[in-house]
Amino acid sequence: MSVIVPACFTNPLREKAVGFLRGVLAQEVRARIPVSAVLGAYHIATRYLRAPRAIVCQVLTAMLETGSPAFFPDISPRLAMEALELAVSFRIESWDGYLIAVARLIGAGTIYSLDKSLERVPGIRVVSPFTEEELSEYHEFILSRRKRQR
Repeated sequence: MSVIVPACFTNPLREKAVGFLRGVLAQEVRARIPVSAVLGAYHIATRYLRAPRAIVCQVLTAMLETGSPAFFPDISPRLAMEALELAVSFRIESWDGYLIAVARLIGAGTIYSLDKSLERVPGIRVVSPFTEEELSEYHEFILSRRKRQR
């Protein structure tokens, strides 16, 4: 899961996620954010976690409005094809394949994510900006939220 998602709604990781993203956007943290990951964060936060659409939109729009050079705007057919090939080869989502394709293109071996399964791909290291304890608290929060919504 994207590290952008926790910044979109009230949850135990929100403040830390916002701080991390603020550092990336200010280029204090060396990282790139595919613009497509922002769209994916909206989808996950609103559809699966049922966060309020207007609030999620507001948060993500504010992020994009920074115009930070940390944003990677290109979804070229070549990168999309590589993403699909990675998805098939490593049994991952095409969205995740795209993150890896971008990382390879820019020469990065580290991806900030909550999804450790991306490490199946040789040369990729996944780093979470959150501690294991914080992640555990976040996952418990998400589970209890989803149970209440049923």
